[in-house]
Amino acid sequence: MKVLYNDGHVDECPQDEELHIIRHTAAHVLAQAIKRLYPEADFGYGPATDNGFYYDIDLGDAKVNEDDFPAIEAEMKKIVKENLKVETYELPREDAIRHMEERGEKYKVEHIGDLPEDARITFYKQGEYVDMCVGPHLMYTKALKAFKLTGVSGAYWKDSKDNKMLTRINGIAFRTKDELAEYERLRAEAAKRDHRKIGKEMDLFMMNDAGPGFPFWLPNGMRVRNALMQYWQEMQDAYGYEQVQTPIILSRSLWETSGHWDHYKKNMYTTLIDDEDFAVKPMNCPGACLIYKSKPRSYRDLPLKLAEAGLDHRHELKGALHGLFRVREFTQDDAHLFIRPDQITEQVTDTAHLITAYYAQFGFPYKVELSTRPEDSMGSDEDWARAEKGLKDALDSMGVEYVVNPGDGAFYGPKIDFHLQDCLGRTWQCGTIQLDFQLPHNFQLEYVDSDGTKKQPIMIHRAGFGSFERFIGMLIEQYAGKFPTWLSPCQVKVLPVSEKTRDYAHEVADKLRAAGVRVKVDDRDEKIGYKIREARGIDRVPYMLILGEKEVEAHNISVRDRSNETVQRDLDEWICQLTQEISERRG
Repeated sequence: MKVLYNDGHVDECPQDEELHIIRHTAAHVLAQAIKRLYPEADFGYGPATDNGFYYDIDLGDAKVNEDDFPAIEAEMKKIVKENLKVETYELPREDAIRHMEERGEKYKVEHIGDLPEDARITFYKQGEYVDMCVGPHLMYTKALKAFKLTGVSGAYWKDSKDNKMLTRINGIAFRTKDELAEYERLRAEAAKRDHRKIGKEMDLFMMNDAGPGFPFWLPNGMRVRNALMQYWQEMQDAYGYEQVQTPIILSRSLWETSGHWDHYKKNMYTTLIDDEDFAVKPMNCPGACLIYKSKPRSYRDLPLKLAEAGLDHRHELKGALHGLFRVREFTQDDAHLFIRPDQITEQVTDTAHLITAYYAQFGFPYKVELSTRPEDSMGSDEDWARAEKGLKDALDSMGVEYVVNPGDGAFYGPKIDFHLQDCLGRTWQCGTIQLDFQLPHNFQLEYVDSDGTKKQPIMIHRAGFGSFERFIGMLIEQYAGKFPTWLSPCQVKVLPVSEKTRDYAHEVADKLRAAGVRVKVDDRDEKIGYKIREARGIDRVPYMLILGEKEVEAHNISVRDRSNETVQRDLDEWICQLTQEISERRG
């Protein structure tokens, strides 16, 4: 595929860049269609993304919603059919500003004004449409073969809530119509698996306008959450962590010491207590530092591995909230390790093994990313170099494949991120390992080394799930609510066929409950077929016990699993097998 670069030359596009260029061109075709349909439209940013493309648009008094998509897509297809040639040219900065002023593009003018004096300002033109852009692009609009608009939302200009809210129109584009059809199939499957929909059907969690972004966990959801928490606690014990809990509200002075007050305050909730500023914690690490500092430490005490399922609060923009995936209150499966310099490779490796064990349990494939120093960072060049080298050496020693993401580290240190892939091919950033020289320095943490001198420990921040909320949301969609037995809120549903078998149904349920099984009896005056459909379709239980008069007489059970196979079994023998399945966390 040949593409046009912003210096005017044409070349074959590298295969790994094809989708990005197709989607970038699609964003321009979208903007051209919008301008034709809404002549007063004014355009902000319109980039390609990993998942598609979007354009942020000021529509003035006009409104666009998904009902308008067919008309916009029809205009886009008309532009494609016109087979407009794509051209590029460059203007000096001042000429570029006048050029955009003449076209009434106030956001583009502002954007150019933010660029350096010597910046090269390049433009791409197709027909009557001109856009300021670095490219590259397809050479003709007809080369855009498969696209679809996918959603509309609000987005602040320059991502600042102090600026105007623009309309963001999202879309997707592919090389072929077959690829687009496969995307639409997966999208339809994703809609069926939407954790918000399933969460409501199964009574797992709820949201309420009384607390936007603050989940309410319902009884069934708590059963899932508690089962996951028990697994997490067992894994902490297996990997040698001590579990702690730190306060939710801590003083401003603590957050100033940690650096969060200067670097993260806009995302923190604050309050006044006894005429002093306090903050609700957005993360758990400063509390862990106070625990470390509460008593003298020796080199023999290290590594000190403190795990915390900490309740954190962060102010997310209302428009960004999304079910359990983006919330304002969450429980992070956190840990902080205090180590000596000679323990970096060993402890990072051990931590990575723990995190990858989580993902193996749930069948998630993953990719690893090493993120390096951002512009807004604390600490010396020497500390950052040591930290980045320590993470790289650990990954290299494990033979793990990874990519480097320059400038995307935390402000206090570089990090390793684990990106999970779910059954629909979507990726989620969950696990992280962050190496930190800054907080131990800020909090003046020390240990007495073997030679009697005082040294500063290194701190590792670690999370595996990311948060219980997001991970449970992922699991709901991964399993479409059909959790493995050990995670299911109801593991067995007992269904008496008639009133005559109700007593036996409760007797069976009591035995299961005594064995530690989560069980419910559906003894309503409903037909057995209705009870089965509800247990399978709404409750999504792993096992149903269908008890008629034959089962009462034989004092056994008929077991139906998710494959809809029904077999008669001895109750005690089946309970033994079931509890073993649960204890081994199969599936």
